[in-house]
Amino acid sequence: MSAQTILTAGIEPATADATWHLDDYVGRGGYAALKKVLAEKMTPEAVINEVKKSSLRGRGGAGFPSGLKWSFMPKAYAGTKYLCCNSDEGEPGTFKDRDLLRYNPHQVIEGMAIAAYAMGTAVGYNYIHGEVWDLYARFERALDEARAAGLIGQNILGSGFNFELYAHHGYGAYICGEETALLESIEGKKGQPRYKPPFPASYGLYGKPTTINNTETFAAVPWIIMNGGEKYLELGKPNNGGTKLFSVSGHVVRPGVYEVPMGLPFPELLKMCGGMRGGRKLKACIPGGSSAPVLPAEIMMECTMDYDAIAKAGSMLGSGAVIVMDESVCMVRALERLSYFYFEESCGQCTPCREGTGWLYRVVHRIEHGLGRAEDLDLLNGVTDNIMGRTICALGDAASLPVRSFIKHFRSEFEYHIDNKKCLVPPEVQREGSKIHVRPSQC
Repeated sequence: MSAQTILTAGIEPATADATWHLDDYVGRGGYAALKKVLAEKMTPEAVINEVKKSSLRGRGGAGFPSGLKWSFMPKAYAGTKYLCCNSDEGEPGTFKDRDLLRYNPHQVIEGMAIAAYAMGTAVGYNYIHGEVWDLYARFERALDEARAAGLIGQNILGSGFNFELYAHHGYGAYICGEETALLESIEGKKGQPRYKPPFPASYGLYGKPTTINNTETFAAVPWIIMNGGEKYLELGKPNNGGTKLFSVSGHVVRPGVYEVPMGLPFPELLKMCGGMRGGRKLKACIPGGSSAPVLPAEIMMECTMDYDAIAKAGSMLGSGAVIVMDESVCMVRALERLSYFYFEESCGQCTPCREGTGWLYRVVHRIEHGLGRAEDLDLLNGVTDNIMGRTICALGDAASLPVRSFIKHFRSEFEYHIDNKKCLVPPEVQREGSKIHVRPSQC
């Protein structure tokens, strides 16, 4: 079956462009890193050490050192071990991984194959977000190409190394981005997080040792192997090696995905995006996806885009989803929308999250709609205190951190809503700021 025939109702063929195919990737030096590993008979330890030297940190949100994570996989285990790629990407504001799968799926496949070699895993799965079926179809086609070329499967390139890789179509649930909920979903069960410990490295998919990394993390591996971990580290800054993909959305002239060195000053990233749309001033920014604490303009403009600097400023780099907000944004209204998302996406397994996220949303909703009470801000902070750290997974924290940070940095705006029963930002300004401005090149 040709790629042109991969269709589904209402979806374009998975061949809108041709540069993602195997021949194009090989022409750009693709699979050279995998061939190097196999031809030079690099030891698994040597591969892991290069990743450690690179200071590559997990690009899905947690920022855990990837090489260290790989070293947790038991070496002496005789049974099947698994490798999983987390392409669920359900965090609002995040859209980098789908571009990797759209434009460069073979780089992800190659990175996974090298990782499988390093950890002795014979089977891998790429869990792809359920609302991007066209990318699932494209990844399946890329797998067909790699399999036909002997780059995945049995006895890869005659080396004796076996690695079979499959795509798994998710079902659109945000909670399945949590690694153990992802494993439950692949097993055919309801996507709900597991208690930890045990951790996936000892008890993961089907009860076997498993390592899970993000799409962007795997995509970085071939470059590291070809150029060395130290060279990758030099692209970024200490403890924050390499480059990072940032999904920039909101009130900027050119929203999109930008690859920049780790540690780039935020004002430079903002300049790359064409600056603020309509000449308005920056009011606030969420630097790492909707679960990251919001930062006001004066703090954000002093930040560099890396894990440590953003953490020091009081937020998280997270998935690298940079949500830019100008002065037309009502912060109460913005928080209401975020709180509704986490209320809707709670899997309901833990009482603090199941009940608490609904409580947070309802209180913020009544403040936004002119029914707020003076004690509501303390109530919101109290509810977050009783959610954070009391749930199986981090969704409870993800719902709480925006609430706490919005109140912390924009308390006067919430108080204005409560006292005056209306928004501090006039409705006409909000309407103008929410208009979609299309550049001529996009028409």
